[in-house]
Formats: sequence, C-alpha cells, structure tokens
Amino acid sequence: MKTLAKLPVTIVTGFLGSGKTTLLRHMLDNAQGRRIAVIVNEFGELGIDGEILKQCSIGCTEEEANGRVYELANGCLCCTVQEEFFPVMRELVARRGDLDHILIETSGLALPKPLVQAFQWPEIRSACTVDAVITVVDSPAVAAGTFAAFPDQVDAQRKLDPNLDHESPLHELFADQLASADLVILNKADLISPEDLARVRLEVAEELPPAVKVIEASSGRLPLDVLIGVGAGSEEHIDARHSHHDHHHDGEDDHDHDAFDSISIDLPQADEALLLDALAQLVVQHGILRVKGFAAIPNKPMRLLIQGVGTRFDKHFDRAWGADEARTTRLVLIGQELDAAGLEAQLRAALSV
Repeated sequence: MKTLAKLPVTIVTGFLGSGKTTLLRHMLDNAQGRRIAVIVNEFGELGIDGEILKQCSIGCTEEEANGRVYELANGCLCCTVQEEFFPVMRELVARRGDLDHILIETSGLALPKPLVQAFQWPEIRSACTVDAVITVVDSPAVAAGTFAAFPDQVDAQRKLDPNLDHESPLHELFADQLASADLVILNKADLISPEDLARVRLEVAEELPPAVKVIEASSGRLPLDVLIGVGAGSEEHIDARHSHHDHHHDGEDDHDHDAFDSISIDLPQADEALLLDALAQLVVQHGILRVKGFAAIPNKPMRLLIQGVGTRFDKHFDRAWGADEARTTRLVLIGQELDAAGLEAQLRAALSV
C-alpha cells in the first residue's frame, strides 16, 4: 500500500485588518489546480470571513464551495484546539488523498504558537506538517505605532509615553505573531513612504529570528510559489521560539486578548453614506479596532461588503441577494470594553431606524 506524504499546512496570522483574508483569496484564486482546504478561525459570532472566502470558489457549486471552507466560530485557537480544531483536522486527514494543501487563517487575536504546537500531537503529526507560519503585517499601522488601527486617543497616549507600546497587549500579541513566523509579509507597502517602510522593516526584524524572510506586498499579491512549499516544518522548532504568552499555559490561563470584545449588530436596510458616517463616528468615539459585515442598501440588488480598520473603510458589492434571503444589515465590531446595547442604539439613532 502506498504511504501518503504528509499534508502541508500553511498558517496565516496577523493582526486585525492586516490583510489575511485578502491574502487567502489571492492564494485560492491562483491555486493553479491545487486542491486546497481552508480553515477560517473567525473572531465574532458572524462568519464574515468565511462568507468572503466562499466567494473565491469560482466555477464551483455552492455545495463544493462550502466543502472547501471549515469555519471555527470561537475565535481563539489557542484556547479551543481540542474542542473544535481537532475534529476538523481529523476530517481533513481522512480526506488527505484528495487534498494538496491546507490553509488556516487565525483570528487577529489568536496566538499562533499553541496552534503550531498542536501539530506535534501524534494524531496530526503523522499526517500533516506546518509548511510555514506566515505573519501578515499592516505596514501603515506599524508605522503609526498602533499595530492594528488608528484611534486618535491611542496614538495620543503612545506619543505621551514612549514605553506604552511595550506594555500593551497589542504590542505583545504583535511580537508573538512575529516570533512564530517563518515568513513575514509587510502588507500595504504601497500605502506608506519608502522611509516609513524601511523603519517598519527594522522594527519587525527586531522581533524575528535571523533566518526568517521579510517580503513586501500590496494587497497580498505575491507568487504562490513564494507562499507555499516553504518546507519549514514549524512544529519541529516552535518550542524554541520565545513568546510573551508562554507562561499563560503553564498555570492559570490569563489571556491578554480576553480584554477584546466582539459584538454583532443586526440592522434593517440602511443608506450607504449614513451608515459609513455613523460607523466612522463610532470608531473615533469608542476606539473600535475593526468593523466588518454586510449591508443591505435600499433599491440595490446586491449586498454591500464593508471592512474597516480604524477610520479606513473598504467597501464593494460582493453578490446579489438571494430570492428568499432577508435583506438585512449585519455587522461585527471588535474593540475593548464595548457596550453592545449602547453602540446599537447609537447606530440606530444615526440611521433613524
């Protein structure tokens, strides 16, 4: 009987809004016949990223597209690998003769090291290997000193205290994502000056082992051969990578990212300009890190996809509404100490709904 080779796995990590989903879409669109399964680890109750990725299955039926995307809803692989990750991996391992590669997109708040360590477990190690951990960096955010977003109050605090970044959970998580990396992508490189990009490269290099390659990209557009086939075997050396959060798994489980809230809001149809203005106000007033979701716009036959990082919003109509599909607006807001009822009330007041 022929022995199947280990199935290579690429783990894509990075902070909120760094461009992980865009990178995965690029990889799927340029798969060149490779049979790829995707695990999306979404932070939030709504599977926004999973829905986005399913749109990449051009030429597939809806049933086939759903079969390619495995979505873990909890949002923290380091806490729930046994509860959700292993059943999914067992199913993929059973089908590994039909697969060429697995892609895992972690939540922006997940710790990559425990996930890589899960591949040391015999049941997975015998069938899979971590081809590479790819950390996607939001270059403009790092240049601004905020790592993930641009709330004015956070930047003001940073400027007043140059040591604040090193005490912040955001900075520690950013450093831990770099510490586990086999390849680092300085994404959105076209959005900052060459001088700022050089500073970002130096700052990132301080957190990396010398052998880790750092490459620049715009919207994650890189040749697939650069992204897969790295052959790092990350599970073999991950224990030697230092992490700020290592001690959290030695005793009491005290995750810094527990301080983040993810709330979902359902709204009726909304005027596009009013909705975006209202969301921008919420970001500034409440320090929201990330906004993502779908909106129903009156008299528009297509659904509007919205993704925001800080006060920067991207939007486009992604697909037509189904004939039997309720035309509603669904949003996920991610930040710290968020008041779900208050934010929903503020949005409804701004939209007069």
